[in-house]
Amino acid sequence: MGRLKVLPASISNMIAAGEVVQRPASVVKELMENAVDAGATRIDVVITDSGRTLIQVIDDGSGMSPSDAVLCFERHATSKIATAADLERILTYGFRGEALASIAAVAEVTLRTRRPEDETATQVVISGGEAKTSSVSAPIGSNFAVRNLFYNTPARRKFLKSDNVEFKHILDEFTRVAIPRPDIAFSLTHNGKEVLVLRKAKGLKFRILDILGRNVVGEVIDLSAETSVVRISGFVGRPESARRALGNQFFFVGGRYFRSPYLHKAVMKAYEEFIPDGLTPSYFIFLDVDPTAVDVNIHPTKTEIKFEDDNVIFQVLSACVREALGKGSFSAGLDFDSAGTGVQYPAFGKNFSEYKPVSEPHIDLDPTFNPFEDARTEPVHQQTYGSGPINSRRQDATALFQTDPAIDAFVLQGRYIVSRSTSGLMIINIRRAWERIIYERSLASLSGGEHVSQHALFPVQVQVGAAQRLLFDDNMSLLRSLGFDISPAGTDSVLVSGVPEGYSCESGKIEQLVSDLLLVLSDSASELEEVMRQKTAAKFAMLASANSDVPATPSAVKQLLDTLFASDNAEFTPNGKRIISVLGAEELEKRF
Repeated sequence: MGRLKVLPASISNMIAAGEVVQRPASVVKELMENAVDAGATRIDVVITDSGRTLIQVIDDGSGMSPSDAVLCFERHATSKIATAADLERILTYGFRGEALASIAAVAEVTLRTRRPEDETATQVVISGGEAKTSSVSAPIGSNFAVRNLFYNTPARRKFLKSDNVEFKHILDEFTRVAIPRPDIAFSLTHNGKEVLVLRKAKGLKFRILDILGRNVVGEVIDLSAETSVVRISGFVGRPESARRALGNQFFFVGGRYFRSPYLHKAVMKAYEEFIPDGLTPSYFIFLDVDPTAVDVNIHPTKTEIKFEDDNVIFQVLSACVREALGKGSFSAGLDFDSAGTGVQYPAFGKNFSEYKPVSEPHIDLDPTFNPFEDARTEPVHQQTYGSGPINSRRQDATALFQTDPAIDAFVLQGRYIVSRSTSGLMIINIRRAWERIIYERSLASLSGGEHVSQHALFPVQVQVGAAQRLLFDDNMSLLRSLGFDISPAGTDSVLVSGVPEGYSCESGKIEQLVSDLLLVLSDSASELEEVMRQKTAAKFAMLASANSDVPATPSAVKQLLDTLFASDNAEFTPNGKRIISVLGAEELEKRF
């Protein structure tokens, strides 16, 4: 006899499940997508122990017949595909018929389902590969309860991450299904607590507002274009709202979320002259293409797809985003047709290759403008710092900071403090100085040092979205250690009653600070060991320093410099960028 044999269904299904069911979030994704395909107008997701104990998805969709309720757990059982040609015009989320079979292979599953024409519902209970059916009472639609995920594959269960990490993945999948369907009401409950309650929304922007909060929606502009190849719609973030951390980048095609590093490059190409290197904008981009021109069957989870005209879509998308930024007047002061850029916005229509040049923007220049007479600059009592450039990363503040009443210093363009040293001209980058100061304060707080909070006269309520509110709930101790007094306010907001010493208590400044905190918290681990403490402090310092106040009085300048030179390293930011530069007398002489 030969050595080859056909595996029994119970084993082959467990192997196949490894492709589809990678973690609890995979189950949430598959069941929610099935509910959408069933025509549901309401979908409720109930989670216990981040999906380890229970994942339940309830919908009011079309339901299934008794025979289909049993057959749906068989591999490759699907109502979406009948012939090979059907694969070329897929308009639904699910179509392979693998998801339920894979889930049932690694968990205990109970399904209750009823069609509108049926008097009773059908219940199917699957455990250990065996299915038992019965008639029960249940509302129209389907109710899937998945219990004890990976109970029969302990190695898979062992490699699940912490509850916080696994629930974050569930929240991501929930968001990806909910965003493109504002016509459907959704809810998400975790351990008996309502996390998200989304009513039917008027449109996409309102749905994004409900999930991600006003701080995200208030920073986007509309995106729209139509060609013979693709129709593009959605929103892109304002350049000034771009952040270093990835977050809130979404692509959808036919309402299905997908990942595409290639099209991400198209978006970033459009932002080249608007944001510094290393920053990433938010975007919510929806593509509509001919179903025969896209292949969604190249990845088991269908998160990666292939376009027939991907190069064309790349060019159209990049031009579309750039056009939106230009129309939003974010290009003030830039001449797009100079310095070899040659940027022209396409006239989108049936023939997208025809271009219509834009007129050269008019720029008003004031030839008498003198930066040294800027309204924000004012002379202050000058300090001299040693006898030459700073060569050591750690300097003695006493030797470095010496007072000379005969010397003046001033704030230049709100960005630099300029003074005279004994060896030439000293220039201090104000934002980077704040970054060093904030970093050392944050690191000391995270390491158990004392922090000082200042309380706002009137607490400020900031809407962050229900999904982001969870980050604050999970990191209250971290925030208190940094000097924040933040408490929950409803299901989608936080109340800021106090901020660390040195920060502004103005409403607008606090809202920006909360936005920066979200980026820090979304990228922080629950256990703050030394490396994580330094990483968290550095990231927070980088974000917070961008919104720090410019010293407006001589005493404010002196206080900033005193604090900077009392730090461990006054010359460099935590990321190694120079804070102070000294132009020597010889170098100044060469310029004249």
